[in-house]
Amino acid sequence: MSKIKRVAIVGGTHGNEVTGIYLVKKFERSPHLIQRPSFESLTLIANPQACAIGKRYVDTDLNRCFHRQDLANPDLTSYEAQQAKIIYQTFGLQGSQPADFVIDLHSSTANMGLSIILGNENLLNLSLAAYLTSINPKVKILYSTSQKQVRPHLDSICEFGCTLEVGAVAQNVLDATLFQETEAIIHAILDYLESYNQGKTPPVKDTINVYHSIETIDYPRNELGEIQAMIHPQLQFQDYQPLHPGEPMFLTFDGKEINYEGEATVYPVFINEAAYYEKGIAMCITQLSDKNVNSQQSTVNSQQSTVN
Repeated sequence: MSKIKRVAIVGGTHGNEVTGIYLVKKFERSPHLIQRPSFESLTLIANPQACAIGKRYVDTDLNRCFHRQDLANPDLTSYEAQQAKIIYQTFGLQGSQPADFVIDLHSSTANMGLSIILGNENLLNLSLAAYLTSINPKVKILYSTSQKQVRPHLDSICEFGCTLEVGAVAQNVLDATLFQETEAIIHAILDYLESYNQGKTPPVKDTINVYHSIETIDYPRNELGEIQAMIHPQLQFQDYQPLHPGEPMFLTFDGKEINYEGEATVYPVFINEAAYYEKGIAMCITQLSDKNVNSQQSTVNSQQSTVN
C-alpha cells in the first residue's frame, strides 16, 4: 500500500452535530495541531448551510448522497447533492486534492460512546481500529455494511478512512468530555498514520471485537404509519449490550412489552437515535465477532517495507 499523503478531517456533514463542527473550526484556527511531517491534513465543513441553520440537512441527508451513480447524475440538483459532488470533486480519487484518508466526525443522541465506524475492513482501517482500542478500551469498532453493499456515505470517497461517532449528546449541544475525547482520537489517528508512513506501526493485540451491522428494526407502527411503541426502558441507552431472545425491546403506550423474537443474541446500536425516526429506524442490530489482527498487521508491515 502507498503512503498516506493527504488526510481530510470533516465536520458538519450533519448541521446539528456540533462536536465535529467546532473541532474543525478549532483546527482551522490552529492548523499546526493536525499537521504531521509525512502528510498534509485538510479540514472541511461539509454542509455549511445546514450548519448555519442548525439542522441535519437542508434538502436531504448529505451522508446518503455519495453513491457513485448519484455523483455522476446531473439531474440531482438538491443542495446536498451539489455539495456531495463538490466534495467528491475535491477529495475523491480524481479530485483536485485527493484524500488518502478521511475522518468524518459525527455525534449521536444514542449512547454510542466512542465508535469507530468502518465501511470496509481493509488492512489499514482494521489495524488502525485495533490500535485505537488498545490505547482506549472505551472505543468500539462498528462495521457498517456488507462487502456487497455500495455505500452512500461521505467516508466512502476514498478507500481508507472512518466515521467517528460519539454520544450520547443532544443535537446542537456541545459536551466537553465528548469534545475532548473526540479530539484525542483524532490525534491518535493522525499519529498512527504518521507511524504507518514511517513503517513503524505499533503492535496491537491479537484479536479485537468487531460489531457487524446486519439489519435495522423500526418502531411498531399502525396502518397510518404512526409509532405505537417506545424503546423499552431496559433497552434505552444500552447500545453495544447483549439483547437475548425473549427480552423486551419496546413498550406500547398502554404498557405492553414487545420482546425480541430473534433466535440468537444480538447487540443493538443507535438505539432511539433522534435522527433516525424519519428513516424508520428504532435501532441497528449487530453481531459481535472476534477479528484476528496480528496476521493482518504483519501483512501491513511487510507491505510497508516495499513502499518507496
